[in-house]
Amino acid sequence: MDQFKAMQVFVDVADLGSLSAAANKLDMSRAMATRYIASLEKTLGVRLLHRSTRSLGVSSAGNAMLPYCRQILGLSEKMHSSVAQKDTEPQGLIRIASSVSFGQSYLAEAVWRFMDMFPSVSVEMVLTDRSIKLIEERIDFAIQITNELPPTLVARQLARNASLICASAAYLQRFGKPLSPADLAHANCLVHTRLGRDWIFYPQGSSAGAEPEVVSVSGNFSSNDVTALLHACMAGRGIACLPAIPIAAQIRSGALINLFPQYRLNDLGIYALSASQRSQSSASRALQDFITQDLAQKHS
Repeated sequence: MDQFKAMQVFVDVADLGSLSAAANKLDMSRAMATRYIASLEKTLGVRLLHRSTRSLGVSSAGNAMLPYCRQILGLSEKMHSSVAQKDTEPQGLIRIASSVSFGQSYLAEAVWRFMDMFPSVSVEMVLTDRSIKLIEERIDFAIQITNELPPTLVARQLARNASLICASAAYLQRFGKPLSPADLAHANCLVHTRLGRDWIFYPQGSSAGAEPEVVSVSGNFSSNDVTALLHACMAGRGIACLPAIPIAAQIRSGALINLFPQYRLNDLGIYALSASQRSQSSASRALQDFITQDLAQKHS
C-alpha cells in the first residue's frame, strides 16, 4: 500500500483521535483507513495505536514515530509544491496565532506589509499567551519563541532572537550604569518568570564551548509578559532582560539602552508551528517565507 498515504492516515488519526474522523477527512472508508494503519504497523514492526471497542489512543511507539511521519510528509509536500504552481499568487484566508507581545510589537505590522504585496490574502490573527489547539481552533500556524519544541507539531525555524539587558536613561541617571554583568546582582532587576533569576552571559564571538558568566539577580517586580516588563523598564523601574525583536524600536529611538552589547544572552528560536506541513496552503507558506526574510533583514 501507499506508505505516504498510510503515514497521512496515521497522523490524522493521532490529531483527530478517531479513525472515522481521519477517514472522513481523507475521503475514504473507515475499513480502508484501518488497512492503511495495519500496513504501516507491519512496515515499521511496531503497534502505533491502542484500539478497543470504546477508545483509541496512540501507543508509546506511535508517539515516537509521529514526529518522523510529520517530517516525511512535510518534505514530500515541499517537493511537490516546489515543482507545481510556482507562479500562483498567494490568496485566501490565513489564521495565525502568536503571543500578545510579539504580535503587537512586530507581527501585526509585518502581516500588513505582506497583505499589501498580496491583496488576495486576508489574515486573522489570534494574540494570546495561552496554549493554542491548532486543529480545534483552525489555526494554520502559531508563532512561538522557544527552545523547547512540542514533539507532536511540525516546527519551522523562522529566525533566532537574542535577549538584551536594558534600562532607561532615567534609571541609569538615578542609580548609575552597571559596568559589568556582575554588577546586576546589586541592581533592581525586572524578571520574566519563565526566564528565571539566573541570567547567563556569553561574550560575543565566543565559541560554542565557552564558559558563560552566570549572574543571579533579584528585584521587586516580575511578570510572565514581555510587554509588562518593557513598560516597567521604560518607566525607570529597573533593569530588564528583554527579547531583542519586540524592543528594537525602543533601542533605536534611545528610549532603552542596551547595557552589554558585548554579550549575548538567551538566544531563542522563533518557530512557526503547524499540525501538518502537508495541509498548509501556499499562502500560509508564503507568509512564513516573508517573515523569515523580513526578520533576517531587520535583525540579522
